Amino acid sequence: MIVIGAGPVGENAADRAVRGGLRTLLVDRELFGGECSFWACIPSKALLRPGHALAAARRLPGVPVGERLDPGPVLARRDEFIHNLDDTSQVDWAKGAGIEVARGHARLTGEREVTISRVGEPDTVVTANHAVIVCTGSVPRAPRIDGLDQVPYWGSREATNAKQVPSSMVVLGGGVVGVEMAQAWSRLGARIDLVLSGSRPLPRFEPFVGELLLAAFAEDGITVHRDASAVAAAGTDDGVSLTLSDGSVLSGERLLVATGRRPNTDDIGLEVAGLSPGSTLAVDDSGQVEGVPWLYAAGDVTGRAPLTHQGKYAARITGDVVAARARGESVDLSPWSRHQSTADHYAVPQVVFTDPEVGFVGRTAEQAASAGLNTKVVDVDIETAGSYLHADGYRGKARLVVDEDRRVLVGVTFVGQDVADLLHSATIAVAGEVPVDRLWHAVPSFPTISEVWLRLLESYGL
Repeated sequence: MIVIGAGPVGENAADRAVRGGLRTLLVDRELFGGECSFWACIPSKALLRPGHALAAARRLPGVPVGERLDPGPVLARRDEFIHNLDDTSQVDWAKGAGIEVARGHARLTGEREVTISRVGEPDTVVTANHAVIVCTGSVPRAPRIDGLDQVPYWGSREATNAKQVPSSMVVLGGGVVGVEMAQAWSRLGARIDLVLSGSRPLPRFEPFVGELLLAAFAEDGITVHRDASAVAAAGTDDGVSLTLSDGSVLSGERLLVATGRRPNTDDIGLEVAGLSPGSTLAVDDSGQVEGVPWLYAAGDVTGRAPLTHQGKYAARITGDVVAARARGESVDLSPWSRHQSTADHYAVPQVVFTDPEVGFVGRTAEQAASAGLNTKVVDVDIETAGSYLHADGYRGKARLVVDEDRRVLVGVTFVGQDVADLLHSATIAVAGEVPVDRLWHAVPSFPTISEVWLRLLESYGL
């Protein structure tokens, strides 16, 4: 088997294939470990954590704190986590796992055939006996704004790998990258203008999520421009300016464009398989690309659940499927089997690492209603002995979305300081379709924030 793309998704697909007995080649033209390890999940959280720790300390009496962060050690710690963009340890892991590795630009050039190109070297052509799995991830999507292509704006990579704190930054986009980077750089000392196309950040989440984030951003001194659209960008003596549709002009040393991502499939030879370059790879729950029996895909390229952990989940399943088929074994195509990524449809968890944190799994109330489910929505403030002890003035909210016909949870949202670790219990409840009557017997420990589960179930009527 050949895996194109050596990020966490590709690594997991290759590892499972090797475990299943297949000789496997893993190819990448950039760093092994991919976007998440070097330019996204890991460095962004390293930038966010010190600011959150300082804010948490300020919420408790008697804890000595300074007025601001020291950016130097924060950036140095970030560099340690990304190994100064050295992927030696990732390559060593792959080799130690029995995976063969190659660095270069891999393109499909025939059925199960991949050509690897390297600057100054002859191409290498490799053919897989069984399958090729595409795990090339996604790349930022830039909006059409007059003059944007003429200014040196940041994307997510530049934002997470910057070597110094800009004096000011305009952030265009209120999705995950926009809100996390706005808060990270604000707490590191930058003046931030955050431009939202709608009325609140994170518009795909429950409405109260954005409302709580807006309150937190106001406390951080972040200026939020709501229901705004950018019409022009230009360079200035001090950086970049962004003109909004109402005629106002925002200026900053840096402009971060965080307006979404698209599949990274422009130049991997999809036309060989009868597919359009740049397109999303539609797959079934086993990871097989529709209409191409020898081609599989996992992660962001599929457009199903563009999250690292969900991509790794799909990759493990896809690697197992290819290995099983190579051994001549039957593949279990029933929902929730070890060969089907059923959770992509019903139980996708996501954490946004702002302060307050956001944890969400399943469907929002609006999504559940649109799907025709008969639901009951339960909202409570996170007010437990654990939250009171955790921080003075703790603010948070939680929501359950219950399918009343089956009396199981189909969606759960938490917003509040340090709620991320509550999310896996919710994910188990949603994925396992645990009846609410049985959840009543899952007793939360005292005194913890997790007692919010008791408050939610009481409010539901148990």
